[in-house]
Amino acid sequence: MSTGKSEGGAHARALAIAIAAVALLAALGGCGGGSNSSGRISGHRLTIYASLPEQGQWSAEALAVQRGAELALDQVHAKVGKYRISYVVLDDSTAKAGTWVPGLIATNAQQAASDKTTIGYIGEFNPDASAISIPFLNRAGIPQISPADGAAGLTSAPVGGFPGEPEKYYPTGARTFARVVPSDSMEAAAQVGLQLSLGCTRTYVLNDGSVYGEDLAAIFQHDAGKAGLAIAGIQSYDPTAASYASLASSVAPSGADCVFLSAIAESNAAAVTAAAAGALPQARIFGSDGVADRAYLDAAAGGIPLSLDRRVYVTMAPLQESAYPPAGQAFFAEYKRHYGSVQPYAIYGYAAMSLMLRAIDRATDHGRRVAERGKVLAAIFATRDRHSVLGTYSIERNGNTTLHQYGAYRVVGGRLVFLRTLAR
Repeated sequence: MSTGKSEGGAHARALAIAIAAVALLAALGGCGGGSNSSGRISGHRLTIYASLPEQGQWSAEALAVQRGAELALDQVHAKVGKYRISYVVLDDSTAKAGTWVPGLIATNAQQAASDKTTIGYIGEFNPDASAISIPFLNRAGIPQISPADGAAGLTSAPVGGFPGEPEKYYPTGARTFARVVPSDSMEAAAQVGLQLSLGCTRTYVLNDGSVYGEDLAAIFQHDAGKAGLAIAGIQSYDPTAASYASLASSVAPSGADCVFLSAIAESNAAAVTAAAAGALPQARIFGSDGVADRAYLDAAAGGIPLSLDRRVYVTMAPLQESAYPPAGQAFFAEYKRHYGSVQPYAIYGYAAMSLMLRAIDRATDHGRRVAERGKVLAAIFATRDRHSVLGTYSIERNGNTTLHQYGAYRVVGGRLVFLRTLAR
């Protein structure tokens, strides 16, 4: 079994060092002098911040999350009792980068932590991104709900995860991060089930060397072993490489009938897929939710060649619209009335804002009592059997949702087409 780390390991270490540096800055007081240590909010205005990649390849999905959150806020007329709720969306991306930028995420978190009216924070959207913002917000006691970041190490110590996870993200020792999307541990299980159902017997695992990519790959490897799916090889790759000929030569002799790509689209995932597909011409290719983006799916946007469509499958948390409960159907109808077609993650933006507003309502006795961050946080973590647009769920002690379903998709004509729902 190949376990080569190549230059992707260096990429992972560099990102881990960057995250550690940001966490240290937050722990040393880098949040700014305006954070309210008592957690009590004076006056009648509360602010909920959101951090989203509004430029580049994830901009359409980010806009959908923003609009979903705005619909939830509009339904309560931006008020909870005596409190007027302000919603401030901060861009964590640049046009040059075409995706989220670690420094901007740190800046966004600092801005929220420095605002005395901040009662909550919705973010982050992209894999790995919350690892940067959590320490800043944790020091300020600000409740954080992610609509899409499923990185397992943020809430638990995953098999093969990075040292110190998840405690290193919480300098105060208290948990302040929750999410409405299932964690990557659930995706790994979904991937194993999907691959077995499609006849995979030996899977070669490739990851982009990021914290997200390596964590998910390690969990997948563990789950595959327990389920009887053989691992033909494991390799991290360099997302900045000019060629993947050497990767192809190492994959070719493995005898794998399937390939699992644990990566994000911007990590040269399309080129890696093409190389692996050429090396194993009969193998199916399975991508994680990090590649569920036009930059990977659509050849016209630099994605995989159309000739590979029939061989590529992707898992991600959003399901087919018909798979959601009546509350979800009502959300889709309302979203379409306002904005037209629905992007998959719009419903998670709505769910995140809805959970935040419900927690504020409970913590303030319908807006009659003083708003305190600590009480809002407690209300989020006290969520049990909540009937929502996503289904009925609770928030676990570590911040995870009890929802475990994932969607399986095929790539057809550069787009994702729903195949079926995968449940653990």
